[in-house]
Amino acid sequence: MYTENLISIENSGIDDKGDFEISEYFDIEKLTKNHLNFGAKVFTLGGDHSVTFPIVKAYNEKYPKLDILHIDAHSDLYDQFEGDKYSHACPFARIMENGYAVKLVQVGIRTLNTHQAEQADKYNVEIHHMKDLDLSQIPKFKNPIYISLDMDAFDPAYAPGVSHHEPGGLTSRQVINLIQSIDTEIIGADIVEYNPNRDFQNMTAFLAAKMMKEILGKMM
Repeated sequence: MYTENLISIENSGIDDKGDFEISEYFDIEKLTKNHLNFGAKVFTLGGDHSVTFPIVKAYNEKYPKLDILHIDAHSDLYDQFEGDKYSHACPFARIMENGYAVKLVQVGIRTLNTHQAEQADKYNVEIHHMKDLDLSQIPKFKNPIYISLDMDAFDPAYAPGVSHHEPGGLTSRQVINLIQSIDTEIIGADIVEYNPNRDFQNMTAFLAAKMMKEILGKMM
């Protein structure tokens, strides 16, 4: 099994650890840290976007200077959502307020409201809005990078199997090209928000698998 750049992901360096068994939210941090302590890079398949905060929190001890590329229709910068500070709508507010990322770059955003715009200014988030997206303007990253890919970043025509459809989104080719353009070390990643109950002929599942393959190839 090869990526588009002819990198084989069929090797002993990739180990599927199966499903995380958790009883409480921050078990995600503990499990991630256990894998990191063995020298692994962790690629997590969600789950909703709430999983990203405890994962990145686990990375902080080993990678105190970390950049994040967040690909999504939503900025997920709410201070709290429906009374929950750890909601799927809040992970990047938690990450930035705790200083777990030096730079946060968001791509594909097309649902920003006033509160989240203020949050983005507060935390110096670099947002590349979908309405005027130019992928050639995505900055070069200076630190090790963590990628967080929400499947609703894609236009629903490519990824119907998500809970929150938002038309006017990214194409699969745009995201593949963006991933392939990264020229710094990728030390971890997640793909989140796949909803099989809304998928059509497994389109979104196949797309998520394709993205996983391409990101894995870049992580090796």
